[in-house]
Amino acid sequence: MNPKAPKYRAPALEKGLDILELLARNSKPMSMAEITEGVGRSRNEIFRMLQVLEERGYLARGPGDSGYTLTNHLFMLGMQQPRISNVTELAIPVMRNLADEIGQPCHLVAPTEEQIVVIAQCDAPSDVGLVVRQGHRRPLAHSTSGLVLFAFQSERMRSRWLEMLDAGKVAYDREAFLKAAEQVRKKGYARRPSEAVDGVVDLCAPIMQHGHAEYTLTVPFIRRHPEQVSEAEAIRALCSAAAEVSKALTYGPPRVSIGRAARGKRGATS
Repeated sequence: MNPKAPKYRAPALEKGLDILELLARNSKPMSMAEITEGVGRSRNEIFRMLQVLEERGYLARGPGDSGYTLTNHLFMLGMQQPRISNVTELAIPVMRNLADEIGQPCHLVAPTEEQIVVIAQCDAPSDVGLVVRQGHRRPLAHSTSGLVLFAFQSERMRSRWLEMLDAGKVAYDREAFLKAAEQVRKKGYARRPSEAVDGVVDLCAPIMQHGHAEYTLTVPFIRRHPEQVSEAEAIRALCSAAAEVSKALTYGPPRVSIGRAARGKRGATS
């Protein structure tokens, strides 16, 4: 008997999961033929499955009927988990205060295997700002949030994450990633040019629980003219906000709002 063979089989469920996992790994719409090839099943096997998944809201047709894409239905189901609901409820008021204080948007990030996903966001109280929508994903090794999450893990967990990244399909510079993570761990936060958008600097701080980063708080900082809040002031406010959420996760909701960092003494450097 093969010890790795599943104890129970549910062929129809397995077909549906194969389709969802395939589409989750692809950002572009996939045709029925591409899905058929990708999951290694016949057209007849997946036709009804695609129809049901679309009717239940898990899939949607791409522009011009270009193929199937995942909706955010699975993501929204995950957001209903008590653990995720708790951190977003605690973080959003702090994030709003932070956005008001520095005039920049911010978002809350969680790790999911070799990717990061935005689980909450807050717009800037101005007419200019980069909005990173809830549900947005990026490879962990190619995002500032992912770097910070990695930097503030235990040595054992970092080793496990490296094995996962090394085995993944997304190439990355392992040596440069480790060097950057060490610098982030020493500073307590990250400041890096965005890999996704030119002219944006990602400012990112860890949200700690039980001695490691469970989430990150990130500000996609855009320099404005005239400058209202400097980058150094934004970093201080960001770190204060992340520390406040960390404390709330451990001891309960915060009783006072943030804002002292950017309103306080001016002129500190990052």
